[in-house]
Amino acid sequence: MRPEDLVRDHTVYSCVTGSRAFGLATADSDTDRRGVFLAPTALFWRFEKPPTHVEGPGEERFGWELERFCELALRANPNVLECLHSPLVEHADATGRELLALRGAFLSRRAHTSFTRYATGQRRKLDADVRTHGAPRWKHAMHLLRLLASAGDLLRTGTLTVDVGDLRQRLLEVKRGEVPWPEVESWMARLAARADEALATSPLPEEPDLRRVEDFLVRTRRASALGAA
Repeated sequence: MRPEDLVRDHTVYSCVTGSRAFGLATADSDTDRRGVFLAPTALFWRFEKPPTHVEGPGEERFGWELERFCELALRANPNVLECLHSPLVEHADATGRELLALRGAFLSRRAHTSFTRYATGQRRKLDADVRTHGAPRWKHAMHLLRLLASAGDLLRTGTLTVDVGDLRQRLLEVKRGEVPWPEVESWMARLAARADEALATSPLPEEPDLRRVEDFLVRTRRASALGAA
């Protein structure tokens, strides 16, 4: 089975992510689509296993196989968690709806480590841009601020909110380069500190609910196998 056929015929969940989901879209923004497909269980019985992810079909589209998606979500991967919490859901079949109902099972204090690690990597790139070009890539700076704000809110409330809400205007000013870099740096530092402070009293559990997610995956795989039989 071709990778694009897996996406076309076996997608259980798909949504729009990126700027449109964050509430930061402008006239020239792309429409980034992400999804989850369920590879038929029988494909795993072959020597050549189905892919863990597929780019496309079409531009700005990316999909994960269900098991890989769950693995990444359990690790609190920011991109995957934001996909799962996108307000712009385009498709969800019965399996997809059950996956959405499991969103809380993936959330844990691991988010502090994963979001911080991702933010640190992005900050290094921004600092390199400043050293080389005298200014950061402002769009990337905007998204790093958004990520840090999201991490703090998640740790403080136990809920991942993707849309930036009232921060939209200020973040778009950063994207346009209208906020001095030292001021952006100071904002980043404050957001990172708030996330660190929120960790100690976060309502999130220490670990995600692995057993609940695994039960969902096993039942889904079994149903696929029985359906094919």
